[in-house]
Amino acid sequence: MGLALVSTFAGQGVNALPVTAEVHLANGLPAFQLVGMAETSVKEARERVRSALLTCGFDFPAKRITVNLAPADIAKAGGRFDLPIAIGILAAAGYLSQEQLDNCYLIGELSLNGELKPVQGVIPALIASAENNRALIYPGDNDIEATLVTQATRLPAFDLLAVVHHLSGELALRQSPEMPADAAPPALPGWDDIIGQQQAKRALQVAAAGAHNLLMLGPQGTGKSLLASRLASLLPPLTKQQALEVASILSIRGEPVSPARFLQRPFRSPHHTCSAVALTGGGSIPMPGEVSMAHHGILFLDELPEFGRRSLDVLREPLETGDVHIARASGQATFPARFQLIAAMNPSPTGDIDDNRLTPQQQLNYLNRLSGPLLDRIDIQVEVPRQPDYLLCSPDPSQPDSMLTARDAVMEAVTQQHARQGKANAHLAPSELEKVCYLDAADLSFLQHAASKLKLSMRVFHRTLKVSRTLADLESAQRVRREHIAEALGYRALDRLIHQLSAT
Repeated sequence: MGLALVSTFAGQGVNALPVTAEVHLANGLPAFQLVGMAETSVKEARERVRSALLTCGFDFPAKRITVNLAPADIAKAGGRFDLPIAIGILAAAGYLSQEQLDNCYLIGELSLNGELKPVQGVIPALIASAENNRALIYPGDNDIEATLVTQATRLPAFDLLAVVHHLSGELALRQSPEMPADAAPPALPGWDDIIGQQQAKRALQVAAAGAHNLLMLGPQGTGKSLLASRLASLLPPLTKQQALEVASILSIRGEPVSPARFLQRPFRSPHHTCSAVALTGGGSIPMPGEVSMAHHGILFLDELPEFGRRSLDVLREPLETGDVHIARASGQATFPARFQLIAAMNPSPTGDIDDNRLTPQQQLNYLNRLSGPLLDRIDIQVEVPRQPDYLLCSPDPSQPDSMLTARDAVMEAVTQQHARQGKANAHLAPSELEKVCYLDAADLSFLQHAASKLKLSMRVFHRTLKVSRTLADLESAQRVRREHIAEALGYRALDRLIHQLSAT
């Protein structure tokens, strides 16, 4: 009897894996069997497909229908297979020919009246279809995010009948227009309205220039969260390739992707009650977490010690490797997580160590919620103190602390780094440090002596050298000098506080 093969995609991580919906009609008692490692949401397609076909005026075959989603070792979930199954049944029943199905992929969930509902993971599917030089037919409601993939042949459809008319050659689907070229992200707020905190602003500039992780330490109400929110204004916009990676992750999560913010770096700020799974991702079918949603952007953790110890320690691996590998009994996936960690915290659970409400030991117990390996991965620790005066405006309006000047310096430093090594200083491998962060004998001896006296780990030693290289880049210096090393060593505010409390 009739056999039809329809090409579609299953999601696994940020990739779209090719899947073939094999539909076979055979004589026998009417039945509908769906196989191929399909979850319950996929198996329910038989009811949606039957109602959609009948509503659209097609006869539902009174035969034994077998649908195999191959390969069988890939987990399938969601309603994205409804459209391929429905088209496969029509082709197997003789409404369409197999040749009409060989040059395209199809994804889409069907409503009972035959309309197509939006699905997750359209962007990875479009990227994969473009690599195979084939068109993708997908729900029209996904068209806004689909326009971001300019190299693909995009054929949006709003109902099953429109897809059938296109495949039969009666009325072709029209390709959607492309996203406007070089769409600029909206302007972000600067820090010119933040009074004082020059050291914190300097640390933000260094962090932005070298993609370094940053921890701000200070009493409540000193502007730590406000300063963190302004870091995105210092960062360069995403490249189109980076933006497409970020959009793919959003598409998998089913979150809207706005063309207007396509090149804007993500800023994620989860609450401190966030679990370890919510941070890294997970689920029976692995989904990306907050660290992946912050890919190529900023992950801001406010009130850092209030996060669970386990939640914080799961950040260690992605901070080093730039990705997250999730393994579950039903499947596994790897999600990118090259994010910049920005954290803020109070030095004491009461807010300030000088309020005389806790003993030094109680304050130290609070700080000990942060593990040493996690703190080693934070390049810059800066104090954000209370301001001595309660001012409503800058004390010297004629000398504004312009963020535009800081951003220009950051852009120049970023350009130098990519021309020199093709990546940010924070992402340098240990084997690259000797060449990129060259020190003369006297300066190297100075850094080694300081690291020994401060009892720095080798990881912190390397990260201090990377920060020094960024400080040199901000001055357009050819090599790292002693003043750069000294400033980098000064960005260890939390280490000094812990040593102070331990000594009392």
